[in-house]
Amino acid sequence: MGSSAASATCLEAILKVSCLEVVGVVTPPDRPVGRGKMVMPCPCKAYASSRGISEIITPDNVNSEQSMAQLKAWSPDAIVVVAFGQFLKKPILDLPPLGCINCHFSLLPKYRGAAPVVAAIAAGDRLTGVTVMKMGIGMDDGPIMMQRYEPICSDTTGGMLMDELAIAGGVALAKALKLLNDGQLPPPVMQNDEDATFAYKLKKSDGLIDWASPVLVIDRKIRAYSPWPGSFTFLPERFRRKGNSGRLVVLKAEMAGRIAPEQRDADPGTVIAIDDKGRPVVRCGDTALRLLVVKPEGSSEMPAAAFLRGRPITVGEKLLDC
Repeated sequence: MGSSAASATCLEAILKVSCLEVVGVVTPPDRPVGRGKMVMPCPCKAYASSRGISEIITPDNVNSEQSMAQLKAWSPDAIVVVAFGQFLKKPILDLPPLGCINCHFSLLPKYRGAAPVVAAIAAGDRLTGVTVMKMGIGMDDGPIMMQRYEPICSDTTGGMLMDELAIAGGVALAKALKLLNDGQLPPPVMQNDEDATFAYKLKKSDGLIDWASPVLVIDRKIRAYSPWPGSFTFLPERFRRKGNSGRLVVLKAEMAGRIAPEQRDADPGTVIAIDDKGRPVVRCGDTALRLLVVKPEGSSEMPAAAFLRGRPITVGEKLLDC
């Protein structure tokens, strides 16, 4: 059961293990995507189809009687769940003899919930990983079967880390399932609920940059929220075109270091300098941030210097929060 590109990566790893047979795949229904709103399958369904898997169902509600009937017909020994997006009720959890097995992209019990990858980068963690666990009725609280570790570097983005964790998760899942099949998997370890933290589902509006925050916090947020939901600010009113909100997504930035004494009185969000490469330096709560790559509303991503040539924001103007 899965939906995302990470789900597809994990499915790919499972298909490489000769003793494992995928008897069926469950994904969300096809959805309209892009500006043209073309109805497309999710990455997991697209990959499964490309591998010749025909036993695929796409229920709106996996707990429905119809879905349960199909799951029972497949008679799985285990159900693997990766970024599926639907809550499994007890009848499904109790269906396979070996249980429902989830690959979660954090080192549980830290960052239970929907956005663990974003949370780890935003918090400044140096290390994260994946957890293979047997699912319980609660949110990511089941016993741990296996964990693998992954470093977080100073330039790691949410998208980069998700790709790395998907590979690590696929390897861990395939190994855990093989050991489980062979009766050699060590007993699962119960999580300590007192150590649990949560990473709740993100909304697009969560990406708004608060320039009054410390520069380190803003830098982490920009990396964590890339590619989605994206970190953004708003242009001064004079640069907003008709029918355009002036939203400016910041795709890449770097801490600018010390600022001059005369720049310290500037309000957060103020452009306090244009560097020698034509890039804006923006005042934050403590020091400043240099914008490197941006995406204006309705346009493609571009270097910040190229953006300024088209919209010449001057020193002293402010980037806004609405």
